[in-house]
Amino acid sequence: MGIVRTTITLKNGYDMLKAKDGLIKEPEIRQTTVNAIVDTGAWTMVINEEIREKLGLSILRTDSGTLADGKRSTYNIAGPLEVTWEDRGLMCDALVLPDAQDILLGAIQLEAMDLIINPREEKVVGAHGDQVMHLILSCR
Repeated sequence: MGIVRTTITLKNGYDMLKAKDGLIKEPEIRQTTVNAIVDTGAWTMVINEEIREKLGLSILRTDSGTLADGKRSTYNIAGPLEVTWEDRGLMCDALVLPDAQDILLGAIQLEAMDLIINPREEKVVGAHGDQVMHLILSCR
């Protein structure tokens, strides 16, 4: 299987809340549509500094991480970010790799939106067809 890409829309989560509260209008929500690499080996969303600035995302904290090439460093975490794929979406934070060439859609986001990679067609599909299934666990 080759590299799988999918089109996602990224929106500034603070802007979305402001629009909901009537503080800004819907068209003022900062957003962009990108062709992201679907990376089941990455645990989270990865964006570059250009996307962070375009969306006006805040740096929420820093965290350490290890890249696929073994490089360990400290990276900024930005958000809140709404990620939308077709009719599915979620709010999350994103790891910011300043000079990253590609945006990565990670395993947490895939799982949260009930998405999988169809290896035969090399594309993203709903894990349970067109219906999103949320697994709800009870805590005792």
